[in-house]
Amino acid sequence: MDKNQHLSAGHFDVIVVGAGISGIAAAHYLTTLCPDHTYAVLESHASFGGTWLLHQYPGVRSDSDLYTYGYAFKPWTRKPIATGDEILGYMEEVIRDDGIEPHIRYGHTIRSASWSSTTNVWTLEVTRAADGKTVRFTTNYLWTCHGYYRHAEGYTPEWPGMDAFQGQLVHPQSWPEDLDCTGKRVVVIGSGATAATLLPALAGKCATVTMLQRSPTYFNIGRNEVPLATELRKLNIDERWIHEIIRRKLLSDKYVTILRARNEPDDYRRELLANVRAHLGEGHEAIPHFDPHYRPWTQRIAFDPDGGLFASVREGQAGVVTGEIERFCENGIQLKSGVVLEADIVVTATGFHLSVMGDIAFTVDGEPVDFAQTVAYRGTALTGVPNFAWVFGYYRSSWTLRVGMVAEFVCKMLNHMRRTGASRVTPVLRQEDEGMQLRPWIDPKDFNPGYVQRRVHLLPRQGCKPEWRIGEDYQQETDEFACIDLEDPIFEYVRSDSVAEAGA
Repeated sequence: MDKNQHLSAGHFDVIVVGAGISGIAAAHYLTTLCPDHTYAVLESHASFGGTWLLHQYPGVRSDSDLYTYGYAFKPWTRKPIATGDEILGYMEEVIRDDGIEPHIRYGHTIRSASWSSTTNVWTLEVTRAADGKTVRFTTNYLWTCHGYYRHAEGYTPEWPGMDAFQGQLVHPQSWPEDLDCTGKRVVVIGSGATAATLLPALAGKCATVTMLQRSPTYFNIGRNEVPLATELRKLNIDERWIHEIIRRKLLSDKYVTILRARNEPDDYRRELLANVRAHLGEGHEAIPHFDPHYRPWTQRIAFDPDGGLFASVREGQAGVVTGEIERFCENGIQLKSGVVLEADIVVTATGFHLSVMGDIAFTVDGEPVDFAQTVAYRGTALTGVPNFAWVFGYYRSSWTLRVGMVAEFVCKMLNHMRRTGASRVTPVLRQEDEGMQLRPWIDPKDFNPGYVQRRVHLLPRQGCKPEWRIGEDYQQETDEFACIDLEDPIFEYVRSDSVAEAGA
């Protein structure tokens, strides 16, 4: 069958879920490493981009540098912290250069995914936005790259009196195109990367803008530049070399930082707070609002590029208040301290809902899959779920570092299965793994933001052996993934008799 004809049919060798930063990477690796496999990317939205398509609030930008958040195969040539539009442009170049566009089916929302061990095929029930009809796709291998939060709605806690508020209540995930903050009193609830982005973007445009936080967040403040990259460009070094050199340097710097946070938490904390004082000025009234009581990196440390947030606070264009909300009132928010923050607009930068497998209803041989009862092989394949891969990136480092690693593993597995005639593969607990202590996907003592604590009980489990642990050390995992033996008993294959006989 002609390949183009096959691509227009409802069956594919591989289906990738999502055309965000992870899904486009998956498509690249399938194109380059598995050229004989047919694939489709099913995307629920009208275009690619995921987070960067969905989030349209003022100043939206990355919180990670693009040398490590960007792809290993695609040099980043701009400032390390990028705007949402710049990231979309970067992804668009990959789609164009690799010829990925014909493989993407926009406006296709997967409702259910059913595996049959009789046919060794996944069947996907999909709602097509163009006409509202349910269409069916089948695939030999399902690769979910949908990200980790629910796109349909952000997370906003329920506070007393919200119905009484006469102003406008907005979540950054669904920012209205026509929202005009000019001359308005704005309160941004939250203290993470989104709030830190919004504050300097709104400062000077509103009558007042205040960041209201229940507890402080650690901030790293630095230039939005990598001096070494600037010097290398002056020497006309090839951009591919620059990308790889800076990528390795920033990874090394991050590794040292994480080790310091773990082994020298008090010293590292003092260093972060000294940086805050240096940008606000000694004795500034806002300094206590940037002094958390938890150990650094048990929640993500936010980055303030070029000190924009702290400049806004220092110059009086933005304020910070720490306190708990008692209730909403007609003209704003009343805190438990009795203070009322008057507001025309309240922005709830309060996070998101963790999405477990894209909120798709999964079944295997007619039985619903309870992902909390599965165990993750190296954080990507799951016991009891055949021909399946899941991308879940790093939470202390750039998300996409893990994407390329997982993609190379999946493509290696796909080629191995085709070469050996395997129609099914499932990771299994070996005899030596019986009785292994199982733990949550993320240890709450090690990393405990609200979105994780609310839904971690629904995520797959991890074990205490290297193959069953969720790694957070990119360098170590790079070496481990490269050494994976695809004939390890941890992989249970189903192969056709004809191929087995030929091999004998």
